[in-house]
Amino acid sequence: MILTVTPNPSLDRTYEIPSLDRGEVIRATGERMDPGGKGVNVSRAVTAAGRRTVAVLPLGGAPGSLVATLLDAQGIEVAPVPVAGATRSNIALAEADGVLTKINAPGPELTSTEEELLLETVRTQSRDASWIACCGSLPRGLAPSWYAALVARAHAAGTRIALDTSGPALLAALRERPDVVKPNAEELAEAVGRPLATIGDAVKAAEDLREQGAGAVLASLGADGQLLVEASGVWFGSARVDVVRSNVGAGDSSLAGFLIAGGSGPDALASAVAHGAAAVQLPGSVMPGPADLDPSAVTVTSAVPVDRVLTEPVS
Repeated sequence: MILTVTPNPSLDRTYEIPSLDRGEVIRATGERMDPGGKGVNVSRAVTAAGRRTVAVLPLGGAPGSLVATLLDAQGIEVAPVPVAGATRSNIALAEADGVLTKINAPGPELTSTEEELLLETVRTQSRDASWIACCGSLPRGLAPSWYAALVARAHAAGTRIALDTSGPALLAALRERPDVVKPNAEELAEAVGRPLATIGDAVKAAEDLREQGAGAVLASLGADGQLLVEASGVWFGSARVDVVRSNVGAGDSSLAGFLIAGGSGPDALASAVAHGAAAVQLPGSVMPGPADLDPSAVTVTSAVPVDRVLTEPVS
């Protein structure tokens, strides 16, 4: 079982539009409403793969009730933490050329009592978990050290933990040695405080995170592919993608694929790349199932092209 923790979940509305023209009336060509948040998306992808997951998340107000209803309809077991504030509602505008504009609300502010209840719920729900995936931003009321405390508790209980967050929360958690961290290129550059121009730059940045405490680094490099840097080696994976419809949740789908395949080594990276590539070819934040995956389109190699210039360098 893979337990996911989403401290700041959301109700996500995605509209597919021809183009985004400011000040104009835009008629959507497609519309979706999904339970949102990075950990929620990981649970959705794990469920789509036919594996068991439990989603721990604070929920409040009418949007929170709707998130729980939507997850239940998808067969996902939810361990809700009741909070006084309303769960946030987010909007994503997906243009025909693949450009995505997101409007994310701040979400509720958690009290100290709600914070402790969230930690306790993770503890009680993680007894049968092979992995805990902690994902996304922290809501107001939780200090940047909150993920670090969660990593420490997970390790004390003997559970492996994967962390997908950024900024001060990521840096604070590194001292507790999370088993896997999953930054994208921008988050990786921010964490090491320098630009990334090549895949080699990304490898060096990932190695720096390992020196700071990360057991392994699974780095998403957008259209360029993904890197896995761990004690046993460094691998680069990429996949052929025919049409990009939406990249919402693609990184979350990748993390789910990685954990489903064991959470280490080139086979797990291949699974991560296959899941991410499938996700970007689906509408909104739809998570891919086995029928959507194309393993034959995936290439994983230890001959990392360190001199290759990133399609979107990070300054």
